[in-house]
Amino acid sequence: MEHIVIIGNGISGVTVARHIRKNSDKKITIVSAETDHFFSRTALMYIYMGHMKYEHTKPYEDYFWKKNRIELKRGYVKTVETKSKTLHFEEGDTLQYDKLVIATGSKPNKFGWPGQDLEGAQGLYSKQDLDNLERNAPNNKVCKRAVIVGGGLIGIELAEMLNSRNIPVTFLVRENSFWNGVLPEGESAMINRHIQNHHIDLRLGFNLKEIKADENGRVKSIVITETGEEIDCNVVGLTAGVSPNISFIKESEIETNRGVLVNRHLETNIKDVYAIGDCAEQRDSGIGQRRPIEAVWYTGRMMGETLAQTICDNKTEYKPGHWFNSAKFLDIEYQTYGWVFAKPRENEAHFHWKHEDDTKCITVCYDTTNNKFLGINTFGIRMRHEVFDKWLTEARDIDYVINNLPEANFDPEFYKHFEKDILSAYNNNLQTA
Repeated sequence: MEHIVIIGNGISGVTVARHIRKNSDKKITIVSAETDHFFSRTALMYIYMGHMKYEHTKPYEDYFWKKNRIELKRGYVKTVETKSKTLHFEEGDTLQYDKLVIATGSKPNKFGWPGQDLEGAQGLYSKQDLDNLERNAPNNKVCKRAVIVGGGLIGIELAEMLNSRNIPVTFLVRENSFWNGVLPEGESAMINRHIQNHHIDLRLGFNLKEIKADENGRVKSIVITETGEEIDCNVVGLTAGVSPNISFIKESEIETNRGVLVNRHLETNIKDVYAIGDCAEQRDSGIGQRRPIEAVWYTGRMMGETLAQTICDNKTEYKPGHWFNSAKFLDIEYQTYGWVFAKPRENEAHFHWKHEDDTKCITVCYDTTNNKFLGINTFGIRMRHEVFDKWLTEARDIDYVINNLPEANFDPEFYKHFEKDILSAYNNNLQTA
């Protein structure tokens, strides 16, 4: 019986396992050094904030794996020998495979800062990171201040988590405005103000120089590069992005760049070896305008579904469709559909509307040559994914989108709606433009 081995039990690895099982009787083994069972990584923050318990984050009961004949092996893969199709584990044992799926996800970036490996300096990615945070920052007596380095989505999550336990937070962001490589200026500025309104000490345009240790080898303080200021703290959150977790295959014959290089069918250069999720990198640039590596939950799931078809003899190309994503900036929900770049590119323009309460706004991107709708960012107003997906596919123009926004609204009953205000601002904007 053909043996499929999957390294990694995140959303990508588990999805490919489930869909192989739906379509075949192949032997399946999932290998992970992180946890015994799959859990929802995006829910880690809610465990710390007391909204959920760890067991609530497991989408499947523990008996599910045995019932579906998916074997689970706890272990850390040290090397992959592709000629003999053998995995070698840290513990000294080995495992043979017929087909191998690499789904090892990401690891937090470290940039060689002095003190980056001290006790109390950590990322927020794995279950172990959550356990470390619970130990290092259980309350504001043990952790009198935390410093977060890096202004992305994980950084803002960590700030919200610590804030929920009344732990003072200093937030070092290298850019001069929060996430301004992704968000247009008006949105980024609104999020800056929102962070500061939560009494988070946001420091824009500053870099970490070093992390200093106390006599026990624990974090004691950080030093800011630009000013030399030293800030006392007990925890340093290293949240300056993530990179593919693939060090264990660097010595193998599997080709890598930043990630494991794959084609549109998620195949590597080695027959019967595949890669999916955060650790996979498209060999011939990104699909459409997508990046070659996408560390996004839903694309990992889609890659798993796609690859399962190929492994079950129905060769299928990975086609992720229109870009979308969502996140939360403290109290403000964010959604994006299509493409809205931080600065309009050639033949592009942005229509921006912001509510006077400074917690709701939208930015619509369109092509100035034909008024074609290219994408939308929404903050504080929930919109329907399937509606924007349809409009992007139908290549609607911006007039159509703005006039039909009520159709896309997803806010519950009794929520105040803002489409009339948006339409009025848009019409005024057209008259003055």
